[in-house]
Amino acid sequence: MTRKTVTEQYPDAQPALPPRSRGVIGLFEENCTVCMLCARECPDWCIYIDSHKETVPAVAPGGRERSRNVLDRFAIDFSLCMYCGICIEVCPFDALFWSPEFEYAETDIRDLTHERDKLREWMWTVPAPPALDPGAEEPKEIAAARKAAEKLAAARAEPTEPTDPQEGAS
Repeated sequence: MTRKTVTEQYPDAQPALPPRSRGVIGLFEENCTVCMLCARECPDWCIYIDSHKETVPAVAPGGRERSRNVLDRFAIDFSLCMYCGICIEVCPFDALFWSPEFEYAETDIRDLTHERDKLREWMWTVPAPPALDPGAEEPKEIAAARKAAEKLAAARAEPTEPTDPQEGAS
């Protein structure tokens, strides 16, 4: 109360934002399976997804062909988006993330629809997740995987006893 307030002049001085602040949504395209869950759950209907089906040949001879969705278009209209984060929360494959980038203003509102190329660029500005608490309980999935790996390693490490065909004939 006894000090004078200081206003930071924004374009000249960048604000000190928290590392995990919500700026813009980034897309990790390799994880997207085109399940459309993010577009269906968005309350503003600002996510546009187009895809097509592609046939994948059988891996093994005699196997059957599979079909998979291929992403053609993934766009978010940030003039409609209310930055609620529902799309990020419902994505079962971790394809959407919050990026701290906030400087993406446009002079025309029609330019605020950003396609997947721009969303992919923002993905690389997403900070790494915070480290796990060392005192926390190990996740069940990791514990099960570790137990299976230890069991497999123990089975491989056991010396196999050679069987002598002469011993059983006596």
